[in-house]
Amino acid sequence: MPASPAAAPVATLPAWSWHLAPALLVCLAAPAFFVLRIPWVGWVLLAAGLAVALMMERSDAATHGPRDDVAESGPRRPSILRDLSLIAIGMLIVSAIPLEAELDNVAFLRFGLALGGAVAVPYVISRWAYRDYAIRFPWRGGGRWTAFQWTWLAAVLVLGWLILPFYFITSGVYLNWPVVDTPDLIARLFVGVGAVGIWDELFFICTCFALLRRHFPFWQANLLQMIVFVSFLWELGYRAWGPVLTIPFALLMGYIFMKTRSLAYVVTVHLLFDAVVFAVLVHAHNPGPMDWLFLV
Repeated sequence: MPASPAAAPVATLPAWSWHLAPALLVCLAAPAFFVLRIPWVGWVLLAAGLAVALMMERSDAATHGPRDDVAESGPRRPSILRDLSLIAIGMLIVSAIPLEAELDNVAFLRFGLALGGAVAVPYVISRWAYRDYAIRFPWRGGGRWTAFQWTWLAAVLVLGWLILPFYFITSGVYLNWPVVDTPDLIARLFVGVGAVGIWDELFFICTCFALLRRHFPFWQANLLQMIVFVSFLWELGYRAWGPVLTIPFALLMGYIFMKTRSLAYVVTVHLLFDAVVFAVLVHAHNPGPMDWLFLV
């Protein structure tokens, strides 16, 4: 995918850094919370990751001086402790609720508060407490979309149509979503699937990936955010052999954002996939009327 002409350059980062250790510990808390569902393991991993980050920052300060005392010719070094703390706070907020798909009013309120808080709280802390503006939501990115980007959107629909029905129906994971057999429930499913899809990009890409990218080369930051992204999707319902699809999907979202710097574009890509997910779930729970649309 062609890079956006307005993509902001990222400072040269070392190929390997000991900062990977605390970052990995923090990101591995996600499987503990959302796959294993053992909260205390997640808490221990978060605490260990932040403790290691703190020790590393103190060691760096002793060796190179405080972060504010960098050379005038270079930018202020971002704080691995602060950035990992923002990711940890977001995960803790999300892990406070069960993530099984439900469509009642209480579930909508629960998801809205938890998922909204997981994005808003780290943003507020970064913006007004840390004052480092580390979390941003670049809606337009590099301006107008290229012909390749428009073509990719069409390809997304085709790939979703070919792959997603087979996955949801043959694996039976569509049963992880509630039955939708009335217009009201179908409308609620449509809103819920779309809202969670938008939130995915706000948290996993614009928050987790962007924070990690301040410290690590693209491929390392992308692998780390993928751990968190895929773990969340597992608890949401993408189980069985779902990671075969969700792992490349999460990596692709990071790659697209890195190339375009456009939240609008990654959200559009995600919502097109989710439109197919929505249609497949309706079809799977109501076989017959939509048989003509899918191969499975």
